[in-house]
Amino acid sequence: MSSTEHLSIERHGATLVLTLNRPEAKNAFSIPMLVGLHDAWLEADADDDIRSVVLTGAGGDFCAGMDLKALASGGLAGGGFAEDDPYRARLKADPDLHWKAMLRHYRPRKPVVAAVEGVCVAGGTEILQATDIRVAGESASFGLFEVRRGLFPVGGSTVRLQRQIPRTHALEMLLTGRRYTAAEARDIGLVGSLVPDGGALKRALELAEAVNEAAPLAVEAVKRSVYETAALSEEDGLARELEIGWPIFATEDAKEGPRAFAERRPAVYRRR
Repeated sequence: MSSTEHLSIERHGATLVLTLNRPEAKNAFSIPMLVGLHDAWLEADADDDIRSVVLTGAGGDFCAGMDLKALASGGLAGGGFAEDDPYRARLKADPDLHWKAMLRHYRPRKPVVAAVEGVCVAGGTEILQATDIRVAGESASFGLFEVRRGLFPVGGSTVRLQRQIPRTHALEMLLTGRRYTAAEARDIGLVGSLVPDGGALKRALELAEAVNEAAPLAVEAVKRSVYETAALSEEDGLARELEIGWPIFATEDAKEGPRAFAERRPAVYRRR
């Protein structure tokens, strides 16, 4: 998997690192970036050697969301508007592509760890909500500014945010459009942990490696169960949990884990 325009792609062992790479615009979304993200999510899920994904931004920022200057002039910046532009062709072929790229209409089966530095606002805060584990630098900032611009956070925030943090905090963020410090984001549960500035990617890679060391079938089943049961009653959720989780005990990996523990050696999981 190679890097594309406005998106850098690297492998760190079993972790795929996706870096939003448009630092001159604080990594605001562009059409090439969205096409690259869409393809990267699909390829990561299709490659069994990839066990986790880290999403971060270049140049000291995570993502400023939609490019408002480009929006005011009629579209997203960064290509995609010439009739013969391949990015334009991709969007025309799949009108849902940008929502999949932003993880509004696509949920990766591999765990996604966000490494946030600097600005993480508007669409940046929206795609953040689709990640599973979140680390931020101490000076990072967050916010959903859409109502202050006469817009609507259609990346999923009116649905997801209230399910991830207390509703009163979700509504304050959505209705005031104010900026939040990293400490505030941690206190309300939007991010899990803070690290010194410049250390988010290192910590995210450490967390991803911890995920990689676990049994991949079990990891993916746990993630699936968490999301599929989130909106269910406790009774229905527990029933669905058994449907997802019980087959894991019949896998070879489920035998390898206890055997490796008893033999005091690292487990070797083979995804079967």
